[in-house]
Amino acid sequence: MSKDYYKVLGVDKSSSQEEIKKAFRKKAHEFHPDKAGGNAEKFKEINEAYQILGTEQKRKQYDQFGDAVFQGQGFGGTGMSWEDFMRAASAQGGQAGFGGGGVQFDFGDIGDIFGNIGEMFGFDFGGDSRRRRRRRGADIQTELTIEFAEAVFGTTKDISLYKTVICAHCSGNGAEPGTAIETCATCKGAGYVTQAQRTILGTFQAQSTCPDCGGEGKKASKKCSRCGGNGLQKDKVNLQIKIPAGIDNGQTIRLNGQGEAAVNGGAAGDLYIRIKVKPDKNFVRAGDDILSTAEISIAQAALGDKIPVLTVDGELTLKIPAGTQSGTVFKLRGRGSYSLNSRNRGDQLVTLKVKIPERLSRGERRLFEELRKLED
Repeated sequence: MSKDYYKVLGVDKSSSQEEIKKAFRKKAHEFHPDKAGGNAEKFKEINEAYQILGTEQKRKQYDQFGDAVFQGQGFGGTGMSWEDFMRAASAQGGQAGFGGGGVQFDFGDIGDIFGNIGEMFGFDFGGDSRRRRRRRGADIQTELTIEFAEAVFGTTKDISLYKTVICAHCSGNGAEPGTAIETCATCKGAGYVTQAQRTILGTFQAQSTCPDCGGEGKKASKKCSRCGGNGLQKDKVNLQIKIPAGIDNGQTIRLNGQGEAAVNGGAAGDLYIRIKVKPDKNFVRAGDDILSTAEISIAQAALGDKIPVLTVDGELTLKIPAGTQSGTVFKLRGRGSYSLNSRNRGDQLVTLKVKIPERLSRGERRLFEELRKLED
């Protein structure tokens, strides 16, 4: 069954390359297998779709021929026989004659098709000396708990991670210190080996990554005793993390290059830090605003008063007008949380609650009875 890569990424066929990239990043982050609730199969499917739609030439071939150009075990790994392949090409209204049998094919794309197929299986039909692409290290995720005030004003935290790093013993080159790194005898330093590939169009020089040196063109004469020659090891790493002011519970900080290290000098992955903000007994956050409550007596509500109110900046004095009703909300401008990546601040909203005494002294009862007589 043909795969709908546009549906996998959740985009339209008319979407721009930038829209496709944004959709891929969003879904890849959502389903990354290293995340809680991640899905390895879904992540693989999303990545497969982006490998095709994220490249204009591959996307063009997919739009013309479907996923058969990239899947299966048929010709060149396309899942198509030569006859099916040529019929599909002819159906697209190619401009160049081929084979003398009336079949029309556009040779403008054939180099790209071979290049893409070869790339999937380690071949280089173009005959150039491209080395193996360096693989990127894995992304990792951790959780960091901070106080309410730290989320409002920002802070700096020290964290420790146990992750893959460059081997300290061999500095990542995979060789035992003091021993030589030699040119690979299999590929003579080229990083690839060449094989003759016979096809209906003739014989092609197909290149594949050297199996002995992994495309590096060189090998350690003696492998590192600590990492076994792959240049990596597991170790504890201490990092100082800057928490921006205004970050909220559940938000994530991304640190480029602080994930797992990669073999053969590839770029390290990224570190995702999910922030967890501790609840505060005095405050509740609502966007950039902070909510709190204050209690006043019946007398203060009726006569008015000045009361102390706690804010994240410290204690302030709030003036209560006479006749204030329970549930009245007072706004303290600029006393809320900072907006993320901004110097703007929200407000603090203080809800007043008039406290009704549960037990009255004799004097209080006498006063309330007199008050009731006046009200009557």
